[in-house]
Amino acid sequence: MASPRTTFSQELRELDDQILIMGKEAESMLENALIALAEQNLDLAHETINHDDIVDDMRFSIEKKCIELIATQHPKAKDLRRIFAAIAIASDVERVADYSVDIAKIVRRLPDKPFFKPLIDIPKMERAVAKMLREGLEGFVSRDLDLIKKVLLSDDEIDALYEMLHDELVDFMKRDPSTIDQAVQLLFVSRYLERIADHITNIGERVFYVETGQVIKM
Repeated sequence: MASPRTTFSQELRELDDQILIMGKEAESMLENALIALAEQNLDLAHETINHDDIVDDMRFSIEKKCIELIATQHPKAKDLRRIFAAIAIASDVERVADYSVDIAKIVRRLPDKPFFKPLIDIPKMERAVAKMLREGLEGFVSRDLDLIKKVLLSDDEIDALYEMLHDELVDFMKRDPSTIDQAVQLLFVSRYLERIADHITNIGERVFYVETGQVIKM
């Protein structure tokens, strides 16, 4: 019969797996929301919105698992930090899904007409953010602090892209008022992507705390 510690370790690995599955679902929602935006695909936008309940259910399942582990295993020190971090990370991943839904809703609000400028920087932001999410969750599971530091540094790249795009869109609106309605919506999209990066930064900081007991700010 497996020892209590062996059983506990297995349950922690299962918790990691749940978080990875949730992260992949949120990443898929983000990718689909941006595809829907680029293609002005209302069906895909609607599908993205419908997947929000799936991610919500995953978060509740993870929280339930964490509460059960605390109640039955009485974890201490690092294991306890790991469980509380899992709850917080699930919340951050849920926010990734929520912002993806917000982007999908923008697709429904935009008029069905060509964009006044090619969508280059927004997809670039999305790819960088999706990479941050994958590496952040990979770092959580592997406990790779070098990877986590890389994720934290990536936030500066997202911030720079956001500021550049913000200034560009504001300039378009000043020069051509007919672009205002569309440009405002694209500003929201870029802001949502920037906020997603902030939540992924939270994930990285929590992983660092779990492993070291120290708070990192980069």
